[in-house]
Amino acid sequence: MLKEILIGGFGGQGIMLMGQLIAYGAIHEGLEATFFPSYGPEMRGGTANCTVVISDQRIGSPIRNKFSVLMAMNQASLDKFKDRVKTGGVLVYNETLINNPPEVKDVEIVKVPANQIADELDNPQVANMVAAGGLIGVLGVISFDSLSRGLEKVLPKYRHQLIPLNEKAIKIGMRAVLETAKVEQKK
Repeated sequence: MLKEILIGGFGGQGIMLMGQLIAYGAIHEGLEATFFPSYGPEMRGGTANCTVVISDQRIGSPIRNKFSVLMAMNQASLDKFKDRVKTGGVLVYNETLINNPPEVKDVEIVKVPANQIADELDNPQVANMVAAGGLIGVLGVISFDSLSRGLEKVLPKYRHQLIPLNEKAIKIGMRAVLETAKVEQKK
């Protein structure tokens, strides 16, 4: 099993936190994982992306040109990275912030209304956790419990009071992906 994941968005969306969380979740599942961040020159509002590779075998390198999964949190990231998804891969995108849905062939497309759900939870900052939940729903190799255990590692201790809110956002993101899949199967 090998999952090559690219997560892209803008600075301030919690892209690196998502990547670290997915990597820790995989480790808690007993899998091998790498996390490789990439920042634009700006702190907030600039580009940010990271690569997470998950495998049941040793991982030779975190660097990839093509990915089995792309999580695009904004339009610029979708436009920049959509062609880097392998044939048969999955493109997950934050439909709340993306006005032009992806048009790619031979790739499964999954929508997650991450920012909309975060707004409904009265906390726009958990959009990344909604997206992380959607992403683990798509990956199918990391359990909620493992991802939840990862929250304790990636969130600083002074933010641990936010773990229940983050867990709720993750669960809702997972459900959103499952509901989307059910709707697509009916078509």
